Amino acid sequence: MPIVDQVDGVVKLDTADFAGRKVFVQLACAFRYGSDDLDVMGLCFRKDIWIKQLQIYPECDKPNITEMHNTLMKKAGDNSYPFTFEIAHNLPCSVSLQPGPDDKGKACGVDFEVKAYLANDKCNPDETIEKKDTARLIIRKIQYATTQVCPGPKADICKGFMMSDKPVHLEASLEKDLYYHGEPIKIKIKINNETNKTVKKFSITVEQTTDIVLYSADKYTKTVYNQEFGETVEPNSTYENTLDIIPMLADNKEKRGLALDGRLKDEDTNLASTTMLRQGVEKDVLGILVSYKIKINLMVAGGGDVTVELPLQLMHPKPEGILSITHTD
Repeated sequence: MPIVDQVDGVVKLDTADFAGRKVFVQLACAFRYGSDDLDVMGLCFRKDIWIKQLQIYPECDKPNITEMHNTLMKKAGDNSYPFTFEIAHNLPCSVSLQPGPDDKGKACGVDFEVKAYLANDKCNPDETIEKKDTARLIIRKIQYATTQVCPGPKADICKGFMMSDKPVHLEASLEKDLYYHGEPIKIKIKINNETNKTVKKFSITVEQTTDIVLYSADKYTKTVYNQEFGETVEPNSTYENTLDIIPMLADNKEKRGLALDGRLKDEDTNLASTTMLRQGVEKDVLGILVSYKIKINLMVAGGGDVTVELPLQLMHPKPEGILSITHTD
């Protein structure tokens, strides 16, 4: 069973003008599929996947005090009230869809928001809560890769052509099954050209597929890496090489709708990590599924293409000695 860090936090309060009202803290995991400025005519472009509320003043849901609480309360000073949320194991990781150059407001995607608010009741849809009586903070849920390294995938194809008695054989493989963001991906390629035609060149492409499963069947694929190699493979000859590629967000900044790992305010991010599906977890709960594949394509003179595909998993390594990643605004 995977372990999910609990969310420990502190709210500093000035209770002088509360007038009998209470203070609650809410953690919500939501899918946003439209900007805030589109919320008109009572329509909200947001769907809550999971939500939980706690009362912290007057103290009601008092947590077990952790080292993180002590550090934050020391920083906040007097009148600081701690809280803790346990995050369900089946919730998705933070994913945002890259906005276009002219898009405004919050990006579409899955995010986690901590909100402290002043109210008479914990969750009364008829109660109006003033913006000045709320404080919000976006946090991220990130999945780290396991330390176990498994053999990488392998694919091969043997394709014949008209006017040639023998085929072209293409084989491609990866060293391991999972790579970290920014790590060179080593692709071993073997070409055995037994035909009377020339392999003019070949290309390597990495495609990201984003499957939005929460509200519709939207599924689309975008290229995040593409490179052509001019090596030729003459008739009745072979080619073998190991090539390094690195798909990076820096090369795809203009692609609207590209799935990214959730970002915090004023921080950069990276291509979205691969969604790891666990047995028993409903896909709809995950909101957005992200996957990658590598395509190796040979261009044969007068004969067409020869293509193989390899699945690719991209994730983060777990930082050494770090149990949690925290962010304060």
